[in-house]
Amino acid sequence: MTAAHTARTAAEECMTALGPSSSTIAGLRGVLDVTAAPALRERLIGMLSPGVRELIIDLSEVTSCDVAALAVLIGAQRRARAHGIAVRLAAPGHQVAELLRVTGLGSSLPVA
Repeated sequence: MTAAHTARTAAEECMTALGPSSSTIAGLRGVLDVTAAPALRERLIGMLSPGVRELIIDLSEVTSCDVAALAVLIGAQRRARAHGIAVRLAAPGHQVAELLRVTGLGSSLPVA
C-alpha cells in the first residue's frame, strides 16, 4: 500500500458530507494529521461546488489535529472565499480548540 493510498484512505474514513446544495456539512473524525492532509485537502476542495453557499466542518469527532491539517482547513477557507462560500467550524474538541487558540486562528476560522 502506498503512502498516497494510505493518506487517501485516512481522509475518506474521517469525512462524510450531508446537507442540501446550499449548505454542506463535512463531518470529520479521528486523527487529522500530516498523513491525512493531502486527501483531506482534495475532499474539502471537492465539496466547494457551484450552488454551495456554506461549508460547515464538524469537528466533534476529531480526536487530534496537527498543523498540517490546520493548514488544509485554512487553505480550504481561502479557496471557498474566492468562490463566495462561507466556511465555519463546528464543535471542536478541547485539543482542536486549544490549537486554534494557541495559533491565533480561532478568529480566522469562525466556530459555529
